[in-house]
Parts: sequence; C-alpha cells; structure tokens
Amino acid sequence: MRAAPRPWTLVSMVLVASVGTAVIAQGGRAQAPALPFTFVETGQAAGLVHRTVYGDEQHNRFLLETTGSGVALIDYDGDGWLDVFFVNGTTLDRSAADPMPSAHLYRNLRDGRFEDVTAAAGLVQTGWGQGACVGDVDNDGRDDLYVTYWGQNRLFRNLGGRFEDVTDRAGLATPRRWGAGCAFFDLNRDGTLDLFVANYIDFDPTSTPTPDSGLCRYKGMPVACGPPGLKGGRHVLYQNTGRGIFVDRSEAAGILATSATYGMGVSTLDFNDDGWPDVYVASDSSPSALFVNNRDGTMTDQAVAAGCAFSQDGKPQAGMGVAIGDIDRSGTMDIIKTNFAGDTSTLYLNDGKGFCDDRTFAAGLGVNTRFLGWGVGLLDLDRDGWKDVFMVNGHVYPEVAGLPGESSYAQRKVVYRHTGAGRYEDITERLGPPVTTPRAGRGAAFGDVDNDGDVDVIVNNMHASPDLYRVDTRSGAGHWVMLALTGVVSNRNAIGARVWVEAGEDRWVDEVRGGGSYYSQNDFRLHVGLGTHQRVDRVRVRWPTGQEEVWTDVSVNRIVTLREGGGRPLEKARDQVRDPGAADRRPGARRGAGTAVDR
Repeated sequence: MRAAPRPWTLVSMVLVASVGTAVIAQGGRAQAPALPFTFVETGQAAGLVHRTVYGDEQHNRFLLETTGSGVALIDYDGDGWLDVFFVNGTTLDRSAADPMPSAHLYRNLRDGRFEDVTAAAGLVQTGWGQGACVGDVDNDGRDDLYVTYWGQNRLFRNLGGRFEDVTDRAGLATPRRWGAGCAFFDLNRDGTLDLFVANYIDFDPTSTPTPDSGLCRYKGMPVACGPPGLKGGRHVLYQNTGRGIFVDRSEAAGILATSATYGMGVSTLDFNDDGWPDVYVASDSSPSALFVNNRDGTMTDQAVAAGCAFSQDGKPQAGMGVAIGDIDRSGTMDIIKTNFAGDTSTLYLNDGKGFCDDRTFAAGLGVNTRFLGWGVGLLDLDRDGWKDVFMVNGHVYPEVAGLPGESSYAQRKVVYRHTGAGRYEDITERLGPPVTTPRAGRGAAFGDVDNDGDVDVIVNNMHASPDLYRVDTRSGAGHWVMLALTGVVSNRNAIGARVWVEAGEDRWVDEVRGGGSYYSQNDFRLHVGLGTHQRVDRVRVRWPTGQEEVWTDVSVNRIVTLREGGGRPLEKARDQVRDPGAADRRPGARRGAGTAVDR
C-alpha cells in the first residue's frame, strides 16, 4: 500500500499549483478565486428571437446543410450603438406553403433590447446564406453590407436606415458559387474598400454523392460527403474603382495562382507590419492561405513559407474560423484557427520576421480535442491587458448522437484565460452556464453591444435562436479604453489602421480588421484592457494611407473617437496633445458601472 503523503508534500503541491486552479486546504479542496467577470445569456430576453434554419435537423444529405451561417455587427443607423445582422439558411425539402426563412437585422434600442427591423430595412432575404462582412464601400458615412450565399452573393448599400440591393450595379453579379467568409480591405491604399471573398466548394447537388451511396463515412457512420473528394473553390478579389463599383481582379492580383482550396473563415491583418493589408483564409481539409500584399496591386500566398498553412506536424487541418491579435504583446499580429473534432485549435505566433511558430501546446491551447470549433475571438475579458480566447463549437453531423464516445452535435463553448506571457488556462467549467450549455454554434461576432466597456459575444446557432453572451465585470477587473477610428483620406472604416497604445511601461498593438471569426464581422472599435493604469499616455495611429498621428494623455474607461487629421503628425508630436475625444462627443451615451462613456 502506498504511504499517505506527508504534510510538507501537500504544502509543496500547493506551492506549485498553477494560478486559478483549486488548491488543497485543511484536508479538502477549496474553490478557485472568483473570476472578475461573468457571462449572462440574454438573447431571448433582448429580443433576438428568430430561428436559424439550416438543412435537416436529424440527417443531412449534403455538406451544404452543415456549415451554418455568420453574424455581423453593424451600426447601420449611425447612432453609436451596434446593431446585429444574422445570416440565415433554408432546407432542401420545403413545402411551397411554408414561409421561407429570412436573414434578420436587429436595431439596438440602447437599453439591452433589440428590435427586429428586417422588413423596414429592406433585408428580407432568403436562400443558403453563409457569411457577412461590413464596410462603407462608397465612403458616404453609412456602413454597407455584403452577404455570401451558395448562389449569388449580395451587396446591400445603406441608404440611411434602409438597404438597397446594388449587386448588379456594383459589378458583383457572378455565376453560382459557394461563397464563404468575406472581408473588406483597402488593397492599394487608395481610400476605397476592396473586397476579398473565399469560396468553399464547387458544389453541384446533382452530381455529389449522398450518404445512401455508402461512399462517405465518419467513424463507420454514413454521412454527407466532403469536402475531400469534391472540387475546391477559388477565391475572388474585387477592386473598388470608386463610389462602390467593383471589378474582378482575382487573376491579375495573383489570387488564382493558389490552388483551389476549401476556404472558410477570412480576416484581414498586416502580417509583416509594412503598412499594407494582408488576408488570412482558414481552409477546411486543405492548406490555409496567407495572401501577402506586394504593394503593387498583387498578392502572394505565403502561408506555407511562413509556417501558418499546416499543423505543427505538417498536415492540413480542417480550419473553420480565424482570430487575429497580438497574443504575446510582442508587437506582431498572431493567428488562432479553429479546427475539426479530434484536433486542437491552432495558435501561430508571429515572430516579426515573416515566419510563424506553432505554439498551440506550449501556450496551453492543446487540451481540447473533443470539440469542433467555428467562431473564435480574442477579447480581454478581465481587462488585465492580455487577450483571452472564446471559441464556439458544434458538430457538423447530427447523427453523431448515436456514436458511443463521440461528443454531441450540440457542444459547449471553450473559454481560455490568458495567465500572462503567452500562456492560457481553460476556465470554461469555472464559468459554468451559460457557456457550458450545449448549443450547435457556428458564426460568432465580438463587440461591445451595450457600450459599457466589455466585449460581448453574439452567436448564430443551428436550428435555434441566437445567443447574446453579455460580459459583466466584477471587482478586480481592470480599466479600459475603446478607440473608434474614423478615416477621412483613408477608407471611412479605417480598416487596415494600426494602433499603438502606451500606458506607463506597458504597450499594446492592435489594428482595425475586416471579417474575422467564422463568416462574421466584429466590432471595428478597438478595445484595450489597461489593468491598473488610470491614464493612457500615448496613442499612435498609422492610418491605411500610411500617414501617422499621435494623441497623448487620453482618459480611460470611455469610448474615444480618433478622427484622421485630428491628431498631430508623428514627426511633430508633443506631450501636450488634447484629449482626442473632447471634440467628438455625442449625447445619449449610456453610463456603465462607475464609468463615463463618451463619444
């Protein structure tokens, strides 16, 4: 029989226990310290009550029925509060008497509730919707909306509270494709937004095998076929010629030089920090892509050379969603990618020299393999200055419920808390419901929907209503600042701008990005957790045009608008620069817990 450990052994165990884990005390196990934040699910109560319909709930004939759809955060009425657009799908077997499912736009009522304004906004749209991205394509001060479909993608121009389908007029009418993730960005830095669209599969239901054929099995179970064995899609790059008119520049820009892949989630980033926007595409069962801007209107896929195309052991992964951010605060943009069940998510750390280092296991992100990941975001939940990770999960096959030992179709979320210096711990079980409540999630968007200084999460679920995970902070959470950038010479959304924030000895870097997560669009505003800092000493912005400006002595716990041309040019910057939000405040801001929120 093994001898009981001596008292000094127990003490040693306590000393080496990692921060945030349960510790041994007085012969039992004490609970870990309470987290300084919690999630409250308010979707139904907030009025997000529609049901996303996507294929059959029990058995799918085609992969088309499994991918689900995204969600976009868009301030469509320009009141400073995020509204929410949900993409929707349909079914293969639908009676002509049944109402067709539609996309939904909800207006933020600024009191925690949303109003369905889909019909009034002209966005009653049906079909196999996939993803959505947001951008002011004509720089008129109103954000426009692009939606991808299996079929014809659509561009909706914002007329000021109502949208008009301008797809044909804008030059975006295409043959039938399976559009996936999309992102607006300014490829050539001319001040107008261009458009990148990933395509998934060249899909024809008349020639694609079904489960009844017996050709496609998952752990012995007949399932919908693909993507291996099906023809991959080719990505598309549209150049904006001015005032929202686009031309297909895919071949001329070098996009078609990359072999067809199963493209899914898309995000922009400046991978090499040269001031020119790049694009990352998470690919399913094929190499992911990193299109690096050559500064001459062309792009080159450098994912293989950079080390962010495959897993650590050199294999393609079933990539779904993507999140970008400076995880280790080294000043470079790192990449997180969600993958299929049986695999981990992937963390690529950017070394600043054009290469990535797969740090998935070293960072503590290799502990979950049961879940199939989709939407993903980097957000500072406790505002301690380090980015945490929120992942949305759900299986593709409804039939997995009958497989012993297999995770269910509906799955819980995964939340990793950054413990400092690039290390994470899984705190999902500590958080409990609602993040542990199983849902078949797909797209997810991240943004502060109640303007209280926390980044909230909105999830588009399969065969269910959406989830709104409101983040509420408690005692112990840090200070924050949220930067809302407005381009003047640059594109109005300032997509591609890079921001450096300095407080005391601490530094943070972030950028305004198009796309992100899985088939979704996040808040353009940049949220920075400041920890104990009560003042921001300096904010430096490199606008998409390449021009740089500085603001100093910025107040915290507020939303601050930085308008291009409103700071001092970098070479003339002085410490006595005014508070950048002082000249651009608007009434009606909600006050958070003890913090004044101004615009």
